[in-house]
Amino acid sequence: MSAITAERLTRRFGELTAVDNLTFEVPSGGVVGFVGPNGSGKSTTIRVLLGLIEASDGVGTVLGEPITHPERFAHRVGALIEAPTFIGSLSAWDNLRSMAALRGISERRIHEVLEIVGLAGREKDKASTFSLGMKQRLGIAAALLPDPELLVLDEPTNGLDPAGIVEIRTLLKSLADGRRTVVVSSHLMSEIQAMADDLVVIRFGKLLYSGSLAGLMEDAVEQVIAAPEFGTDLPQLIGAIESRGWAYTSHGDLVQIELPAASSADVGRAANEAGVPLRQLTPQQDNLEDIFLRLTGGTDAELAASRGEQRTTGATS
Repeated sequence: MSAITAERLTRRFGELTAVDNLTFEVPSGGVVGFVGPNGSGKSTTIRVLLGLIEASDGVGTVLGEPITHPERFAHRVGALIEAPTFIGSLSAWDNLRSMAALRGISERRIHEVLEIVGLAGREKDKASTFSLGMKQRLGIAAALLPDPELLVLDEPTNGLDPAGIVEIRTLLKSLADGRRTVVVSSHLMSEIQAMADDLVVIRFGKLLYSGSLAGLMEDAVEQVIAAPEFGTDLPQLIGAIESRGWAYTSHGDLVQIELPAASSADVGRAANEAGVPLRQLTPQQDNLEDIFLRLTGGTDAELAASRGEQRTTGATS
């Protein structure tokens, strides 16, 4: 059974279509990255799937239950939507205890989730004294209280420093196993690449990709960049490349050769045999961010401008 399914899922706000005819499945178990540029409808999609707002059209399921009846799956789902909010004057323990009481969860579970997120020993500290990373951990602890089969986290590393990001990433990977599915919404591609098993990619509410991370990375471009120490040696370097039948493009004195990154040594040997000393020999391989930008087609600023044009067109059409 899939953890989440969506079929033609749509959500409109007036003239703006925030979620546009989405159809995808999220497999059970592991970490699933739900990614897209800022303003692409990730948070809106999550809210529709969790039954927090109604879909304008389409259907979906969460843990086999229809999203039109969230009461059937809410007890099996833990969610952290945007930044966690706690009462600063209360301790971590008291904040969690009030939440547990509302859901009929025993205090034993509070001990367990504090241990899981690494806050054991800090349960008596006031929430107001916590760093941003600790507050994120406390938010995840709150989401884990019902021991959920599905954990949904919206931008869980937002605003964290590099050390905090690594800590949260490690925690989320440890939480995902064959029984639990962790869905992480984010625009930080490096973090998603480091922890996700599967991906759902959207842009302006439209689906661009749904499937395994490995499957998407098959589109990664590999190349070797070489540059001669002396510009006058460029023709000899190109001649050595052409003699081996390697495809290439040149920009100034840089030559980009279409070879696996692991073949950089072959390029070095070819240059040496041609008597061309190199000042640069760099293997390169696309990461998820490179592929993501090819899919989504621009920087955040360009995408924001496109989104603005879409709003204007929708309002005047």
